Amino acid sequence: MNRRLFLTSTALSASRIMGANDRVNVGLIGAGGRGRYLTGDFKELGANVNAVCDIYEPNLQEGLKVASTGAKSFDNYKRLLDDKGVDAVIVATPDHWHAQMTIDAVHAGKDVYVEKPMAHTIDEGFRMIDATRKTKRIVQVGTQRRSSELFMAGKKVIDSGVCGEVRLVNSWWYNNTSKPRPFELKGKLDWNQWLGSAPKRALDPMRFRNWYWFFDYSGGLLVGQAAHVVDAILWYMNSKYPIKVTCTGGKPQISEFEVPETATITWEAPENYFGVFTLGYKAMRYALYNDQKKEFHGDKARFDVGREWWMVYPESNALEMKPSQENKQPGSFKFAGISHIRNFLECVRSRKEPNAPVEAGQATNIVLCMAMDSLRQGRTLKWNNATRKVEV
Repeated sequence: MNRRLFLTSTALSASRIMGANDRVNVGLIGAGGRGRYLTGDFKELGANVNAVCDIYEPNLQEGLKVASTGAKSFDNYKRLLDDKGVDAVIVATPDHWHAQMTIDAVHAGKDVYVEKPMAHTIDEGFRMIDATRKTKRIVQVGTQRRSSELFMAGKKVIDSGVCGEVRLVNSWWYNNTSKPRPFELKGKLDWNQWLGSAPKRALDPMRFRNWYWFFDYSGGLLVGQAAHVVDAILWYMNSKYPIKVTCTGGKPQISEFEVPETATITWEAPENYFGVFTLGYKAMRYALYNDQKKEFHGDKARFDVGREWWMVYPESNALEMKPSQENKQPGSFKFAGISHIRNFLECVRSRKEPNAPVEAGQATNIVLCMAMDSLRQGRTLKWNNATRKVEV
């Protein structure tokens, strides 16, 4: 579908749902690149982004440029949450802030669209669930595949049983990441507020710019990309918490970073299958159509799912296997995010459950947090669902 036509149809849909003169007022918390991108999509769907918060002045000013005319400016997210004119918030900050901001937001009466991964620790994830259910707010985790037309069609395929018994799901995401470029602060930064719950340390512009690659704030691309892929696997396999998680990784090839760009996560699920995710970000670069895949290995067929395609391969002795079903939609993934936001805005109005609720986000979060700990400890970790604790 043409992007302009798609956006027009989605905006009209949003207008019908919310009413032409009843737009949802949204505040942006975290006006970096991702936050500004999401702001554009929210506006395309008819939301009024009337508040922007960031602790780095240049990001704040850039966020205000992207937001709706007359948006209020904040350098402390709690003051934004006090604004009665804000109905919902986007949380697009470093990972270690996702949980507390979401919890504070729902207690302030706001609905939340929170970027993935949902949290940075397992306990944080359970606190988010408790707060969301207690306050009866709408919280959508930003795992946009759950709102993608292609992925929803794929979910029906796997649920049909065409694969038979699936005991192994193998997945990967390959690309290449480069060394960090020099970064110079160009404006006011509230460093202590940015650190939040992370260990205190002296101002470090390199860490601020490349927070993604330090365990205090994130799990790097290992967690960032696995958040998408593991979530999709758990969704397709009707799976919840793991039994065991093991993560192994190579030495980071970029000496300034802590998180390796080449690593593998393996988990055992109580639904009687093993999941494997491999991150290879020192590989060659791929087109987005070819950069990732999930293989559901059944005893009757294999179901392959890419970013913008899926295929079913029945058991065959042929040298060249041919799919019995396929769905190819090059260029379609750019619409997944806006569909996910549309679902969120619809749920803000209807109070129905969104496509990516906090419980689903926590199932993925447990695997990711255990993977980070397994990688750093060098051993397999077990999940005790009765006590909600990790065990050796």
